[in-house]
Amino acid sequence: MKPSPHPSPHPSSGPERPAPAPGLPALPGRRGFLGGLLATAAAAAAGPALAAPAHASARPAAAPSPRATRPLLLGTYTSEAGGGTGIGTAAYDTATGAITPGPVITGVDNPSYLALHPSGSTVYAVAEQEAGAVTAVGLAPDGTYEVLGSRSTGGSGTTHLSVHPSGRWLLSADYGSGSVAVHPIAEDGSLGERTDLVTHSSPPPGPGQGGPHAHQIVTAPDGGHVLAVDLGTDTVYTYALDESAGTLTEVSRAALAPGSGPRHLAFHPGGRSAYLACELDNTLVVCAYDPATGALTPGPGQSTGTGSATGYPSQPVVTGDGAYVYLANRGPNSLTRYAVEDGGAAVRLLDTVPVGGDWPRQLALSPDSSLLFAANQRSSTVTVFGVGPDGSLTAVGDPFPAPVAVCVLPLP
Repeated sequence: MKPSPHPSPHPSSGPERPAPAPGLPALPGRRGFLGGLLATAAAAAAGPALAAPAHASARPAAAPSPRATRPLLLGTYTSEAGGGTGIGTAAYDTATGAITPGPVITGVDNPSYLALHPSGSTVYAVAEQEAGAVTAVGLAPDGTYEVLGSRSTGGSGTTHLSVHPSGRWLLSADYGSGSVAVHPIAEDGSLGERTDLVTHSSPPPGPGQGGPHAHQIVTAPDGGHVLAVDLGTDTVYTYALDESAGTLTEVSRAALAPGSGPRHLAFHPGGRSAYLACELDNTLVVCAYDPATGALTPGPGQSTGTGSATGYPSQPVVTGDGAYVYLANRGPNSLTRYAVEDGGAAVRLLDTVPVGGDWPRQLALSPDSSLLFAANQRSSTVTVFGVGPDGSLTAVGDPFPAPVAVCVLPLP
């Protein structure tokens, strides 16, 4: 039996959810056809482009672009009742946000988080299970795919991963063991044996936590530092990555309020600010970042606009122009919108809107920031929002059925 994706007391496991919607059909073997999917979806998708709001614009509207359909990948749990059978594929209309289902990339266990290689030719998935692992899947120009193999992370409950901007290293975070790992990436996108494993042994776990719980690992915009967010120790660790050896050396750490439960952060494109979701004290923390030293300096916790009850915020995302931050709140099933001010150093809460699903685990913006996707774990749906010129969110279309949707990755 698969252990809980997030051991108690982590709230992500939550109460039993409603019966999920039917899963996407699986194809035999290891081959899928994303190219054919896009052609079919482009012909099937219809309807006018999203209209911009009539009220004043805080940023110039994007120039109209030709109608296009782009791939969308979906992460799930394969070992949960009602879960998926691998990495789901779909296509989305870049003008309307309409999603068309496609085949499933099988042979991938518990792919609860996905990351794309900078080349666009390989996608990487965590295996969120007791024996943590990461898997590489090659995506060919003709739309076929091939599972390139998996590697052990050396930890348990792998919950997040990202690709270093050089494209040469895969970074992963193990929630269960509170560790982070590094794997080399070969020219064909496959993974080599692990080159480093670091376990967060200090400071002691925060209130109510039984140990460290690494929840995210990401490279700062400067490319010189790697940051790991640990919910269990209420700490963000900054590492220098040796790009020749694939090893991590800690250079700084930032302490958050005890019991705050930092989960995920997102950088402002200016590279000197980051926005950190703290799931246990229901706050968004604006952090200053120093590219020269890698030091992250948290500010005071900001309201999520969801009231006094814990909203379990899961993930912030920032628009490409750095004008707006959005935050998913799992408890009230809402999205919070903030205006970014002072060059990224401050945010101002604007409003919240219903997410249209249950337990929004993860958010993703389309490459041009015109669409926002929410993966809703308990309702087994993906909901889509049009992003207005003033950052306002407008729900578009019906919720898209996706079994135990925990990650959505729109491809460029």
